[in-house]
Amino acid sequence: MTTDAGAGRLQSFSFENRAQRVLFGHGCLAQVADELARMGARKALVLCTPPQRAQAERVADLLGASAAGIFDGAVMHVPIESARAAREAAARLGADAAVAIGGGSTVGLGKAIALESGLPILAIPTTYAGSEMTPIFGLTENGLKRTGKDPRVLPRTVIYDPALTLGLPVGLSVVSGINAIAHAAEGLYAVDGNPVCDLMAVEGIAALGRALPGIHANPADTQARRDALYGAWLCGTVLGSVGMALHHKLCHTLGGSFNLPHAETHTIVLPHVLAYNATAAAGAMQRIAAALNAASAPQAVHALALANGAPVGLKQIGMREQDLDRACELALQNAYANPRPVEAQALRQLLQDAFDGVAPRI
Repeated sequence: MTTDAGAGRLQSFSFENRAQRVLFGHGCLAQVADELARMGARKALVLCTPPQRAQAERVADLLGASAAGIFDGAVMHVPIESARAAREAAARLGADAAVAIGGGSTVGLGKAIALESGLPILAIPTTYAGSEMTPIFGLTENGLKRTGKDPRVLPRTVIYDPALTLGLPVGLSVVSGINAIAHAAEGLYAVDGNPVCDLMAVEGIAALGRALPGIHANPADTQARRDALYGAWLCGTVLGSVGMALHHKLCHTLGGSFNLPHAETHTIVLPHVLAYNATAAAGAMQRIAAALNAASAPQAVHALALANGAPVGLKQIGMREQDLDRACELALQNAYANPRPVEAQALRQLLQDAFDGVAPRI
């Protein structure tokens, strides 16, 4: 493995290919009943958030007699209470599978069910979160978000239908897309990275880099929507295949402990973490910048957010300045891999910059 993360990984590496079926294409939601049957399931509980109830009802209609019911209690950061309620509903209704339609919160709820019951998941993403491609789960209990990996939570089948993302608001589309870029960016300097995931990361970043301005200019741009969902698929695959670093640790801390919105938090923090790691992962930064047709990776991500109306400061999304010290303490509690050592003073400055919304310090 080379010392400059992302510069090249051809000396030695490992790559694990997980069994998962993916359907991609406009209108492929119509195949959901056939896909459920292919999984060997007979009755599925359809999961969603309250605002996506109509989409869940559409899925239930397509499933017909194979729909056990709808649970519309998916919540951001998967509180343990909502997970328990969903598990109980699945057992009560006799479901032998879960169909999760929505973003990371809904897919995360499906994973919480699978973690305890082993029920297979069919995921239908309507955002660019990428959770559907990973065996990573997260649960929030008593104000702390716990994450882990378990092969049981990896969705068995994923249906990517770009038509389902046409109604995703522009603002949410942009932050969800930059959230996906974060997965690929950290994958490029992952300690366990490999050249296969590097290729997917660069392609995913490039696809999202061209898609998000197109969606911002015209939310009904079907090619931009396809590119964004394709990029999210690739970035999510990277997330599920290699370890993440400082960026994801910080965002889990900020989201789980201070109840900040997930995608917005990722969007705001990413340029500052890239700047923090820039000299220690110069090769990765060059690849990120090239994928975004820019000279500087941190500045390119910051500019992408600014130009497309995304928030750039934690203070814009509800973070209190008096909580920054606590966030820093929490982020330092457990050791984790990162190209540059995580130091308290530098980390506190990173958080302050992210709070204020200033340009990343190169």
